[in-house]
Amino acid sequence: MLSILQPRDMTDGELDACFDLVEKTSGDDYRSSSVGWHPVAKKKEMRLPDLRYILVKDRDEQVRGFTSMMPTYEDGEPVVYCYEIHLEDELQGTGLGKQLMGYLMAAAEGIPSIGKAMLTCFASNARARAFYEGLGFGLDESSPRERRLRGGKVVVPDYVILSRRTARARARGGGGGPVAGDGNTVGEKDGVAGR
Repeated sequence: MLSILQPRDMTDGELDACFDLVEKTSGDDYRSSSVGWHPVAKKKEMRLPDLRYILVKDRDEQVRGFTSMMPTYEDGEPVVYCYEIHLEDELQGTGLGKQLMGYLMAAAEGIPSIGKAMLTCFASNARARAFYEGLGFGLDESSPRERRLRGGKVVVPDYVILSRRTARARARGGGGGPVAGDGNTVGEKDGVAGR
């Protein structure tokens, strides 16, 4: 069963279950990154009033997965940002993640001013990145890049920002999207999508 909720409409148990999924599926990625794992800050972020959750529950009403998203602005452009998408291990690879991302894209397509959907993915999570790229997300122009320091050391970012333009933005030839020439096509961007 799927449901769409604002944080204020969720029980503490539902929010705790979502938080537990984030820690279970992405806690190690957070801890090994420069971002670090900050449970209090993550719980506060998960209660932002403009977030919208799609919960996946089993027959016993237990949360088994979720995605959270928010219409917002990135670099002055209206976007739908995927804050999180997490599934219990046994639900990964079943097509449910693709379905949740489809709902996210439907939300982006349903708001006329939105030009793209965006998300953040840990660079260490190759499986999640491949999943997003398979859905038409590509490296966004705002994504941090590798940089070479004076001593020659190369600093690789802990995360990438991925995006996918809406059909409306593609039709009018704008709305942002992956960097031109980076090898990623935009079709028909925490596994985490986390900020």
